[in-house]
Amino acid sequence: MVFHPPETDPFYELMKPPPNETPAQMTARMKREADAQRVSDAIDEDIKHARNIQRKERSIVKLLLLGQAESGKSTTLKNFRMRYAPAAWERERSGWRAVVQLNVVRSIVTILGVLEAEMSGDVPYDIEDLLDDDSEVTKVDDLDRGALRWSDRHQLLMIKLAPLRGIDADLKRQLGSGAEPIQPSLPLAATPFDTPITNPNVRRRTLGEFAVRSWGEVVDKEAECRSMDSVTMTLAGLQNEMKALWTDRTVQTALERRKMRLPDSAGFFLNELDRIATRDYAVTDDDIVRARLRTVGIQEYQIRFKTGPIDAPRVDGAWEWRIYDVGGCRTTRAAWLPFFENTHAIIFLCPVSCFDERLEEDGSVNRLEDSTILWQSICSSKLLAKTQLILFMNKCDLLKRKLKRGVKVKKYLPSYGDRPNDVMNVVKYLREKFKDMQRKLSPIERHAYIYPTTVTDTQATAKTLESVRDGVLRENLVTSQLL
Repeated sequence: MVFHPPETDPFYELMKPPPNETPAQMTARMKREADAQRVSDAIDEDIKHARNIQRKERSIVKLLLLGQAESGKSTTLKNFRMRYAPAAWERERSGWRAVVQLNVVRSIVTILGVLEAEMSGDVPYDIEDLLDDDSEVTKVDDLDRGALRWSDRHQLLMIKLAPLRGIDADLKRQLGSGAEPIQPSLPLAATPFDTPITNPNVRRRTLGEFAVRSWGEVVDKEAECRSMDSVTMTLAGLQNEMKALWTDRTVQTALERRKMRLPDSAGFFLNELDRIATRDYAVTDDDIVRARLRTVGIQEYQIRFKTGPIDAPRVDGAWEWRIYDVGGCRTTRAAWLPFFENTHAIIFLCPVSCFDERLEEDGSVNRLEDSTILWQSICSSKLLAKTQLILFMNKCDLLKRKLKRGVKVKKYLPSYGDRPNDVMNVVKYLREKFKDMQRKLSPIERHAYIYPTTVTDTQATAKTLESVRDGVLRENLVTSQLL
């Protein structure tokens, strides 16, 4: 509708029709006015839409998951999505089937490589990279191979399980177009604020692990496209042989004395072969949470909370979070920096069980030391001065298991001294250390949020995430002066 000002309006004289206007001229003028009004209305609508988007963006909480590779970032993201994005979680469930199968096959193939090395006296090219570097480790040259008795049964198991090498390749092809080769020669940076450098003398422990750019490229697809009945049938047919290999005492002895470091989830899946290696296998929540699928890109997910600890302004009836999971390897940390702008909160994951392990990408660096360096750089950054920092001291279950085996913390962390070598005291000691670093290094004073976690324990993690959600919402509202 064209706007016509009243006679009292100052613009009336400018906008009134010219004298002696012909009908044709009036029609042309009214068309021009209508076209101009449509353009004006469209501009007003665009401005209104842009303001709504800006208002909504200001209300969105931006959360980063940071930490070294295999610290539990992706598992934490899975817990968030399982609890707060159930529809998307269920939609992707079937897509994780092939990932779980790949986890099983990779573990069995790795064990077969150890058996071949034991029986032949050789060391496969990728097996030494799985051995721990520290002095407690039994070196390959020192192994008393004659102490283990290998029988025809072991040879037969190796022959029967040989097809799994082909299944490994089939599953990688199935997981498909998102596959990314890991490039061990890329420059390294200890923190996102350092300039990446290439050091030819660095000992890299890269295992050639299969990786994808993001989960969405492999699991968010129609289930029928990912069924691969031949893989499922093959695994079901080899269930007994895989169980026999995994539970064999001689095989376990060989793995132990070679100090094999299989993925943390390997034992869980291999102990569940009766359920997983079947024709009608259905993926469970625990399977998805524990499934290892290395990502080399940035994963972004939206989470919406309809309930919270306080009654505060919401957008479309809910609070929205954007959670970013970034690669933790030293070759990818330089890519973190752009995500620090306007970040409301960071969950930093430190795997406390890794005090006696070394980085895959740089075998000269202790993993706990690497986490400490990263945490210090995050705490001291002026760019993140107003960002809420949350520390997950993760993998407490693996720490407990390691300490029960008799591994001494003070051997790798001399400052620990003669304190008791148990989980409670180790976690307490590290907690105080990380808390002290934040207090001393932060540009401005801020509260320390530190949680001992085992993010593969979904029930316990759900309670932790609820506490994190409430704390982040409160602090964000206080910062925004809405509370």
